[in-house]
Amino acid sequence: MPFDLHTHSNISDGTEPPAEVVRAAARAGLTGLALTDHDTTAGWGEAAVAAREHGLVLVPGMEVSCVSDTGISVHLLSYLHDPLAPGLTGEIARSKSSRHTRAQRMVERLAEDYPITWDMVLAHSTPDATLGRPHIADALVTAGVVRDRSAAFTSILTPRSPYYVGHYAPDPVDAVRLVLEAGGVPVFAHPMASMRGRVIGMELFREMIDAGLAGVEVFHRDNPDEARRTLRLIAAEHGLFITGSSDYHGAGKPNRIGEHTSPAEVVARIEEQATGTQAIRP
Repeated sequence: MPFDLHTHSNISDGTEPPAEVVRAAARAGLTGLALTDHDTTAGWGEAAVAAREHGLVLVPGMEVSCVSDTGISVHLLSYLHDPLAPGLTGEIARSKSSRHTRAQRMVERLAEDYPITWDMVLAHSTPDATLGRPHIADALVTAGVVRDRSAAFTSILTPRSPYYVGHYAPDPVDAVRLVLEAGGVPVFAHPMASMRGRVIGMELFREMIDAGLAGVEVFHRDNPDEARRTLRLIAAEHGLFITGSSDYHGAGKPNRIGEHTSPAEVVARIEEQATGTQAIRP
């Protein structure tokens, strides 16, 4: 039975509480899901309670935001890691702090030209949320500046925009090692999503594999068909398992929960490799 191994709640940049993400998975007829909010595990508890209520398997996870030394954004999914592991949690805390400061600076710049305030951004987040550009985008939608998040990201919030501010994020190779150190299972999220911007080359990809990368997210709407074929070959060559996921964000993105899925065999491999924590089973 299928699992969706990449979803987001309003604890990061999704629009629904963790329990509602679980309910959406149940309505979609899934066997289970992974909650993988950006740089936070704060939604695990609520999602676990909801998963038990709906008879679903929950794979606690997190999406670690990374940046290569050439400035390319890389997203690493971590499954079943110890949420208290000092190495990984230290890096995540540093990254979240930098994201918060960065968001404030971007809002200051935007406020010079648009009717947006910091309070408007906070109104689109939760107290534990990992603040980021999606929350700024939602504030711009509320202010009537753009029609939706996608329009904000392709215009005002693009990295080429004068309003853009960078933030600290760990190196992807270091992040793979930290996830493993925390007992987790690292999987490269949408590695060839060129529509999002630049993607890394094979040299860095191989460095991540050499560091212990366990899997690769092949079936994702942002990986083009030709890229999926390439990724399958890479996975076969290096013994990586393959996942399929929706990258669900509620109303924040058009992605529908369960639009791409992973079989139970993949979840079994994740559970076999993990030593940090366990999946929640009904």
